[in-house]
Amino acid sequence: MNSIKSTALEPTRSDLRGLSRGQAALRLLPVYGLPILTLALICLFAILLPRTFPTMLNLRSIVSDKSIIALLALAAMLPMTAGKIDLTVGYGIVLWHILAISLQTAFGIPWPVAVLIVLLLGAFVGFLNGLLVEVAQIDSFIATLGTGTILYALALWYTGGRQVVAPLPPGFLALNGTTILGLPIGGFYVLALAFVLWIVLEYTPVGRYLYAIGSNPKAAALNGIPVRRFTIATFVASGLLTALTGVLLASKLRIGQASVGLEYLLPALVGAFLGSTTIKPGRVNVWGTVIGVVILAVGISGIQQFGGSFFVEPLFNGATLLVAIGIAAYAQRRRGASAAAAPKTGA
Repeated sequence: MNSIKSTALEPTRSDLRGLSRGQAALRLLPVYGLPILTLALICLFAILLPRTFPTMLNLRSIVSDKSIIALLALAAMLPMTAGKIDLTVGYGIVLWHILAISLQTAFGIPWPVAVLIVLLLGAFVGFLNGLLVEVAQIDSFIATLGTGTILYALALWYTGGRQVVAPLPPGFLALNGTTILGLPIGGFYVLALAFVLWIVLEYTPVGRYLYAIGSNPKAAALNGIPVRRFTIATFVASGLLTALTGVLLASKLRIGQASVGLEYLLPALVGAFLGSTTIKPGRVNVWGTVIGVVILAVGISGIQQFGGSFFVEPLFNGATLLVAIGIAAYAQRRRGASAAAAPKTGA
Protein backbone atom coordinates (compact mmCIF):
# COMPACT_ATOMS: atom_id res chain seq x y z
CA MET A 1 0.00 0.00 0.00
CA ASN A 2 1.49 3.35 -1.06
CA SER A 3 1.38 6.06 1.59
CA ILE A 4 2.61 8.87 -0.62
CA LYS A 5 2.53 9.23 -4.36
CA SER A 6 5.47 10.87 -6.11
CA THR A 7 4.66 12.49 -9.44
CA ALA A 8 6.66 15.33 -10.94
CA LEU A 9 4.59 18.30 -12.06
CA GLU A 10 7.22 20.81 -13.17
CA PRO A 11 6.71 22.13 -16.72
CA THR A 12 9.16 20.93 -19.35
CA ARG A 13 10.77 23.05 -22.05
CA SER A 14 8.23 21.79 -24.56
CA ASP A 15 5.45 22.87 -22.21
CA LEU A 16 6.86 26.41 -22.07
CA ARG A 17 7.58 26.65 -25.79
CA GLY A 18 5.22 29.05 -27.54
CA LEU A 19 3.98 30.69 -24.35
CA SER A 20 4.28 34.40 -23.70
CA ARG A 21 6.51 35.61 -20.87
CA GLY A 22 3.50 36.17 -18.66
CA GLN A 23 2.09 32.71 -19.36
CA ALA A 24 5.50 31.10 -18.80
CA ALA A 25 5.86 32.98 -15.50
CA LEU A 26 2.49 31.64 -14.35
CA ARG A 27 3.51 28.09 -15.26
CA LEU A 28 6.78 28.49 -13.37
CA LEU A 29 5.18 30.11 -10.32
CA PRO A 30 4.46 26.77 -8.57
CA VAL A 31 8.09 25.77 -9.19
CA TYR A 32 9.73 28.85 -7.70
CA GLY A 33 6.87 30.30 -5.66
CA LEU A 34 8.16 29.03 -2.31
CA PRO A 35 11.73 30.33 -2.77
CA ILE A 36 10.30 33.70 -3.84
CA LEU A 37 8.03 33.74 -0.80
CA THR A 38 11.00 32.89 1.42
CA LEU A 39 13.00 35.82 0.06
CA ALA A 40 9.97 38.08 0.42
CA LEU A 41 9.56 37.10 4.08
CA ILE A 42 13.25 37.70 4.76
CA CYS A 43 13.01 41.18 3.22
CA LEU A 44 9.77 41.94 5.07
CA PHE A 45 11.11 40.95 8.48
CA ALA A 46 14.40 42.73 7.80
CA ILE A 47 12.48 45.96 7.14
CA LEU A 48 10.07 45.59 10.05
CA LEU A 49 12.69 44.32 12.53
CA PRO A 50 15.91 46.03 11.45
CA ARG A 51 17.60 45.74 14.86
CA THR A 52 17.03 42.05 15.52
CA PHE A 53 16.21 40.08 12.36
CA PRO A 54 18.94 40.92 9.81
CA THR A 55 21.76 40.23 12.27
CA MET A 56 24.52 37.63 12.49
CA LEU A 57 23.25 36.64 15.92
CA ASN A 58 19.81 35.80 14.53
CA LEU A 59 21.34 33.89 11.62
CA ARG A 60 23.50 31.82 13.98
CA SER A 61 20.45 31.12 16.15
CA ILE A 62 18.36 29.96 13.18
CA VAL A 63 21.14 27.74 11.80
CA SER A 64 21.83 26.21 15.22
CA ASP A 65 18.17 25.55 16.00
CA LYS A 66 16.97 24.38 12.60
CA SER A 67 19.91 22.31 11.35
CA ILE A 68 18.64 19.31 13.37
CA ILE A 69 15.19 19.72 11.83
CA ALA A 70 16.70 20.04 8.33
CA LEU A 71 18.69 16.82 8.76
CA LEU A 72 15.58 14.98 9.98
CA ALA A 73 13.56 16.40 7.08
CA LEU A 74 16.11 15.01 4.62
CA ALA A 75 15.96 11.67 6.43
CA ALA A 76 12.15 11.66 6.19
CA MET A 77 12.35 12.65 2.52
CA LEU A 78 14.17 9.47 1.47
CA PRO A 79 11.32 6.98 2.04
CA MET A 80 8.95 9.56 0.53
CA THR A 81 10.78 9.26 -2.79
CA ALA A 82 9.60 5.64 -2.85
CA GLY A 83 6.09 6.60 -1.81
CA LYS A 84 6.45 5.74 1.89
CA ILE A 85 6.58 7.66 5.14
CA ASP A 86 8.89 7.14 8.12
CA LEU A 87 7.67 8.45 11.47
CA THR A 88 10.61 7.00 13.37
CA VAL A 89 12.63 10.10 12.43
CA GLY A 90 10.90 11.87 15.31
CA TYR A 91 10.75 9.00 17.80
CA GLY A 92 14.15 7.51 17.01
CA ILE A 93 16.09 10.69 17.69
CA VAL A 94 14.85 10.54 21.30
CA LEU A 95 16.51 7.18 21.92
CA TRP A 96 19.59 7.77 19.78
CA HIS A 97 20.69 10.98 21.49
CA ILE A 98 20.24 9.36 24.91
CA LEU A 99 22.13 6.25 23.82
CA ALA A 100 24.98 8.26 22.31
CA ILE A 101 25.58 9.85 25.72
CA SER A 102 24.88 6.79 27.87
CA LEU A 103 27.26 4.50 25.99
CA GLN A 104 30.08 6.88 26.89
CA THR A 105 29.10 7.84 30.43
CA ALA A 106 27.51 4.66 31.80
CA PHE A 107 29.51 2.04 29.92
CA GLY A 108 32.81 3.81 29.33
CA ILE A 109 32.82 3.26 25.58
CA PRO A 110 35.06 5.65 23.58
CA TRP A 111 32.98 8.24 21.75
CA PRO A 112 33.89 7.14 18.17
CA VAL A 113 32.81 3.58 18.99
CA ALA A 114 29.64 4.86 20.70
CA VAL A 115 28.77 6.89 17.62
CA LEU A 116 29.36 3.87 15.37
CA ILE A 117 27.10 1.68 17.55
CA VAL A 118 24.30 4.26 17.42
CA LEU A 119 24.60 4.56 13.64
CA LEU A 120 24.47 0.77 13.19
CA LEU A 121 21.43 0.51 15.46
CA GLY A 122 19.71 3.29 13.52
CA ALA A 123 20.34 1.49 10.24
CA PHE A 124 19.09 -1.77 11.76
CA VAL A 125 15.83 -0.14 12.89
CA GLY A 126 15.44 1.25 9.38
CA PHE A 127 15.95 -2.26 8.01
CA LEU A 128 13.22 -3.58 10.33
CA ASN A 129 10.89 -0.82 9.14
CA GLY A 130 11.61 -1.82 5.56
CA LEU A 131 10.80 -5.46 6.31
CA LEU A 132 7.55 -4.51 8.02
CA VAL A 133 6.49 -2.39 5.06
CA GLU A 134 7.71 -4.51 2.15
CA VAL A 135 7.64 -8.07 3.48
CA ALA A 136 4.85 -7.92 6.05
CA GLN A 137 2.95 -5.46 3.80
CA ILE A 138 2.02 -3.12 6.67
CA ASP A 139 1.25 0.46 5.66
CA SER A 140 4.37 2.55 6.29
CA PHE A 141 2.52 5.06 8.45
CA ILE A 142 1.28 2.32 10.81
CA ALA A 143 4.53 0.32 10.78
CA THR A 144 6.81 3.26 11.56
CA LEU A 145 4.39 4.67 14.12
CA GLY A 146 4.53 1.34 15.96
CA THR A 147 8.30 1.07 15.70
CA GLY A 148 8.79 4.66 16.75
CA THR A 149 6.54 4.28 19.76
CA ILE A 150 8.59 1.26 20.88
CA LEU A 151 11.81 3.29 20.56
CA TYR A 152 10.27 6.09 22.59
CA ALA A 153 9.13 3.62 25.24
CA LEU A 154 12.68 2.24 25.48
CA ALA A 155 13.99 5.77 26.01
CA LEU A 156 11.46 6.36 28.79
CA TRP A 157 12.27 3.01 30.40
CA TYR A 158 16.01 3.61 30.38
CA THR A 159 15.91 7.17 31.72
CA GLY A 160 12.96 6.73 34.05
CA GLY A 161 11.96 10.24 33.04
CA ARG A 162 15.24 11.66 34.37
CA GLN A 163 18.04 13.47 32.56
CA VAL A 164 21.25 11.69 31.59
CA VAL A 165 23.98 14.13 32.63
CA ALA A 166 27.73 13.46 32.78
CA PRO A 167 30.97 14.96 31.44
CA LEU A 168 31.55 14.23 27.76
CA PRO A 169 34.86 14.18 25.87
CA PRO A 170 35.82 17.32 23.90
CA GLY A 171 35.98 15.39 20.63
CA PHE A 172 32.34 14.40 20.92
CA LEU A 173 31.25 17.91 21.90
CA ALA A 174 33.10 19.32 18.90
CA LEU A 175 30.91 17.31 16.51
CA ASN A 176 28.17 19.93 16.79
CA GLY A 177 29.88 22.60 18.86
CA THR A 178 32.28 23.91 16.24
CA THR A 179 31.78 27.09 14.21
CA ILE A 180 32.96 27.67 10.64
CA LEU A 181 33.05 31.21 9.23
CA GLY A 182 31.15 32.32 12.31
CA LEU A 183 28.28 29.87 11.73
CA PRO A 184 27.45 26.62 13.56
CA ILE A 185 28.82 23.55 11.84
CA GLY A 186 25.33 22.02 11.76
CA GLY A 187 24.44 24.23 8.80
CA PHE A 188 27.40 22.89 6.83
CA TYR A 189 26.33 19.32 7.64
CA VAL A 190 22.95 20.11 6.10
CA LEU A 191 24.47 21.59 2.94
CA ALA A 192 26.90 18.69 2.50
CA LEU A 193 24.19 16.07 2.97
CA ALA A 194 21.77 17.93 0.70
CA PHE A 195 24.38 18.13 -2.05
CA VAL A 196 25.15 14.40 -1.86
CA LEU A 197 21.46 13.42 -1.85
CA TRP A 198 20.77 15.80 -4.73
CA ILE A 199 23.48 14.16 -6.84
CA VAL A 200 22.18 10.68 -6.00
CA LEU A 201 18.52 11.43 -6.64
CA GLU A 202 18.87 13.60 -9.73
CA TYR A 203 21.89 12.21 -11.57
CA THR A 204 22.13 8.50 -10.80
CA PRO A 205 20.00 5.48 -11.76
CA VAL A 206 19.19 4.99 -8.07
CA GLY A 207 17.32 8.29 -7.97
CA ARG A 208 15.38 7.51 -11.15
CA TYR A 209 14.45 4.09 -9.78
CA LEU A 210 13.21 5.57 -6.50
CA TYR A 211 11.07 8.20 -8.21
CA ALA A 212 9.67 5.55 -10.53
CA ILE A 213 8.76 3.42 -7.51
CA GLY A 214 7.17 6.39 -5.79
CA SER A 215 5.11 7.20 -8.87
CA ASN A 216 3.91 3.67 -9.67
CA PRO A 217 5.50 0.69 -7.89
CA LYS A 218 3.70 -1.88 -10.05
CA ALA A 219 4.90 -0.29 -13.27
CA ALA A 220 8.40 0.00 -11.82
CA ALA A 221 8.40 -3.71 -10.97
CA LEU A 222 7.20 -4.60 -14.48
CA ASN A 223 10.15 -2.62 -15.85
CA GLY A 224 12.59 -4.75 -13.88
CA ILE A 225 13.25 -2.39 -10.96
CA PRO A 226 13.74 -4.32 -7.66
CA VAL A 227 11.06 -2.39 -5.80
CA ARG A 228 11.40 -4.24 -2.50
CA ARG A 229 15.18 -3.86 -2.33
CA PHE A 230 15.19 -0.13 -3.08
CA THR A 231 12.30 0.62 -0.74
CA ILE A 232 13.99 -1.18 2.15
CA ALA A 233 17.19 0.71 1.32
CA THR A 234 15.40 4.05 1.73
CA PHE A 235 14.30 3.05 5.22
CA VAL A 236 17.83 1.93 6.10
CA ALA A 237 19.22 5.26 4.88
CA SER A 238 16.51 7.14 6.78
CA GLY A 239 17.31 5.23 9.97
CA LEU A 240 21.03 5.89 9.53
CA LEU A 241 20.51 9.63 9.03
CA THR A 242 18.14 9.78 12.00
CA ALA A 243 20.76 8.12 14.20
CA LEU A 244 23.40 10.56 12.93
CA THR A 245 21.08 13.46 13.77
CA GLY A 246 20.58 11.99 17.23
CA VAL A 247 24.35 11.94 17.74
CA LEU A 248 24.60 15.59 16.68
CA LEU A 249 21.71 16.51 18.97
CA ALA A 250 23.49 14.82 21.89
CA SER A 251 26.66 16.76 21.05
CA LYS A 252 24.67 19.99 21.01
CA LEU A 253 22.56 19.48 24.17
CA ARG A 254 25.24 17.62 26.18
CA ILE A 255 22.45 15.93 28.12
CA GLY A 256 19.97 13.19 27.30
CA GLN A 257 16.28 13.34 28.14
CA ALA A 258 13.23 11.57 26.78
CA SER A 259 11.25 14.80 26.65
CA VAL A 260 13.52 16.08 23.85
CA GLY A 261 13.10 14.94 20.28
CA LEU A 262 9.42 14.49 19.53
CA GLU A 263 9.02 18.22 18.89
CA TYR A 264 11.24 17.74 15.83
CA LEU A 265 8.88 15.26 14.14
CA LEU A 266 6.20 17.66 12.89
CA PRO A 267 8.52 20.36 11.49
CA ALA A 268 10.66 17.69 9.81
CA LEU A 269 7.61 16.24 8.08
CA VAL A 270 6.37 19.74 7.22
CA GLY A 271 9.70 20.53 5.59
CA ALA A 272 9.62 17.33 3.54
CA PHE A 273 6.01 17.87 2.45
CA LEU A 274 6.69 21.52 1.61
CA GLY A 275 9.59 20.29 -0.48
CA SER A 276 7.12 18.45 -2.70
CA THR A 277 5.38 21.73 -3.57
CA THR A 278 8.41 23.59 -4.96
CA ILE A 279 11.37 23.18 -7.34
CA LYS A 280 9.78 19.95 -8.61
CA PRO A 281 6.12 20.30 -7.58
CA GLY A 282 4.38 17.02 -6.89
CA ARG A 283 7.63 15.21 -6.13
CA VAL A 284 9.69 15.32 -2.96
CA ASN A 285 13.13 16.70 -3.68
CA VAL A 286 16.24 17.76 -1.80
CA TRP A 287 16.39 21.51 -2.36
CA GLY A 288 12.65 21.86 -1.99
CA THR A 289 12.94 20.17 1.41
CA VAL A 290 15.74 22.53 2.45
CA ILE A 291 13.70 25.55 1.34
CA GLY A 292 10.69 24.17 3.22
CA VAL A 293 12.71 24.10 6.44
CA VAL A 294 14.14 27.57 5.74
CA ILE A 295 10.74 29.18 5.29
CA LEU A 296 9.56 27.58 8.53
CA ALA A 297 12.62 28.92 10.32
CA VAL A 298 12.24 32.41 8.87
CA GLY A 299 8.51 32.61 9.53
CA ILE A 300 8.72 31.38 13.11
CA SER A 301 11.73 33.57 13.94
CA GLY A 302 10.04 36.68 12.58
CA ILE A 303 6.73 36.01 14.33
CA GLN A 304 8.46 35.31 17.64
CA GLN A 305 10.44 38.53 17.39
CA PHE A 306 7.15 40.35 16.95
CA GLY A 307 6.17 38.98 20.36
CA GLY A 308 4.43 35.75 19.37
CA SER A 309 3.61 33.41 22.25
CA PHE A 310 5.11 29.97 22.87
CA PHE A 311 2.30 28.25 20.96
CA VAL A 312 3.14 30.07 17.72
CA GLU A 313 5.68 27.48 16.52
CA PRO A 314 3.46 24.35 16.71
CA LEU A 315 0.53 26.36 15.36
CA PHE A 316 2.61 27.60 12.42
CA ASN A 317 4.01 24.12 11.74
CA GLY A 318 0.60 22.44 11.83
CA ALA A 319 -1.08 25.03 9.62
CA THR A 320 1.80 24.91 7.14
CA LEU A 321 1.62 21.11 6.99
CA LEU A 322 -2.07 21.24 6.09
CA VAL A 323 -1.43 23.86 3.44
CA ALA A 324 1.50 21.89 1.98
CA ILE A 325 -0.49 18.65 1.77
CA GLY A 326 -3.43 20.50 0.28
CA ILE A 327 -1.28 22.13 -2.41
CA ALA A 328 0.43 18.84 -3.25
CA ALA A 329 -2.91 17.00 -3.52
CA TYR A 330 -4.41 19.74 -5.69
CA ALA A 331 -1.39 19.73 -7.98
CA GLN A 332 -1.58 15.96 -8.40
CA ARG A 333 -5.29 16.14 -9.22
CA ARG A 334 -4.58 18.76 -11.86
CA ARG A 335 -1.83 16.60 -13.34
CA GLY A 336 -4.14 13.59 -13.39
CA ALA A 337 -6.91 15.60 -15.04
CA SER A 338 -4.50 16.95 -17.66
CA ALA A 339 -3.20 13.46 -18.43
CA ALA A 340 -6.74 12.10 -18.78
CA ALA A 341 -7.76 14.95 -21.09
CA ALA A 342 -4.67 14.71 -23.32
CA PRO A 343 -5.89 11.78 -25.53
CA LYS A 344 -9.25 13.46 -26.03
CA THR A 345 -7.57 16.68 -27.08
CA GLY A 346 -5.32 14.81 -29.48
CA ALA A 347 -8.31 13.06 -30.99
